Parts: sequence; structure tokens; C-alpha cells
Amino acid sequence: MPASRVPVTTNQRRPRADAGMAFQILDVAERLVQQRGFNGFSYADIASELHVTKAALHYHFAGKAELGEALIARYSTSFAAALGALDNADFDAPAKLEGYARLYLDVLRNERMCMCGMLAAEYQTLPGTMQSAVRDFFNANESWLERVIEQGHREGTFRAGESARDVARAIVGGFEGAMLVARPYGDIARFQAAVRQLLIGLAASPRIEPASVEGASTVNNGRKVARTGGRRRTY
Repeated sequence: MPASRVPVTTNQRRPRADAGMAFQILDVAERLVQQRGFNGFSYADIASELHVTKAALHYHFAGKAELGEALIARYSTSFAAALGALDNADFDAPAKLEGYARLYLDVLRNERMCMCGMLAAEYQTLPGTMQSAVRDFFNANESWLERVIEQGHREGTFRAGESARDVARAIVGGFEGAMLVARPYGDIARFQAAVRQLLIGLAASPRIEPASVEGASTVNNGRKVARTGGRRRTY
């Protein structure tokens, strides 16, 4: 029988169906973490939303710790891809930082928080493997930002003499903190104002101010600003 006409058995179909269900579980769990925190939901919440049994969830993720590890791994991979896209574009360092800020802004607009930021708030209650994965996420972000700051030093777009590592850590802490403070007010403008002040503080010249942290592509003082249009994943 020609290969194209070989019948597909139920067992051959199952891996694709299983992968689809696992993806749905991760989608629901990620949203719940971003809205409630890791300790704010149970397998029963996910099962109810997907109209499946808790046993079906355990088939894909033996326990909540395994689910948490998978969530962080997927989130980290997706976030790294977004940073890679900024690296691959022809942007200067300030434009890259504006693109980075828009990743956070998109989260707030969807009434969510950075998933790893939420997990960091619950750090002491997380399993050890999840704690390590959260640190790895922030370490990767800080390393990327450190390279961007060093790029800005070479370009002359950022003030010289600042430790790139210290600035990178300040940005991560500043952005995550700005998200937390903006959340109870439901005021995105609070986050935007905090980000703007951080970016102005980095500028080599006070006359060069960052564009408003929005989705549209703009030209700011003759330099290209990152575009983050199109369909974007919610971080």
C-alpha cells in the first residue's frame, strides 16, 4: 500500500491530541499565574475551565511543580525569542530598551503581570526547581540588558561610566516594580511614566528623550525606534 494511503490508527493520532491538550493546560495555567499567582489556583480550577478531569491534567503534568517548571520553560523560551527579534532588528540601544518596555506594557494592557515577577513574589513557597528556573529567567534578562547597555555606551547614546550590570539589574527591578505599583490603580500611565524616567536617566544627553512606550513605530530625534506591531504573545 502506498505510504500516503496507510491508515492512521488511534495510537498514531494520540500524540498530536495530547500535545494540544498540554498546550491548553499551559495556556490556562499561565493566565492564572499572571492574574492570581501560582498559589492562587489549583488543578481543579484548570480542570473546570477546560471541562476535563483532574486525572487528565495529571496525565500531562504529574504534579503542580512539574506544571510550574513547564510554564517557566515555555515562558522563558518565548521571552528569549522576543529579545532575539530586537537583537536581529537594526535598532540602537535606546530603541531596544523601548521595545523591551513594550513587552511589559502589553502584559498590563491584558490585565496580567509578568509571570516570573508573580512567581518571584511567591519565591519562598515554590519548589526548588521552580526557584532555580525563576532565577535563570531574570539572569537571562539581565544579561541581555547588560549587552544593550554596553551597546549604548559604544554608541554614545547612554551615559558612560555606569556599570552595565548594575544598570541592567536596576531596569529589571524598576520595570517589575512599576508593574506591581500600577496594577492596583489599573493605571497603565503610571508604568509608562516610570519607564520614561528610567530611560531618560540613561540618556547621554538630556535633550534626547525616549519615545512614549507605545506599539507604534516612531522616529525620535532622528533615530529608529523599535516596532513591536503584529500579533504578539502576552507575557
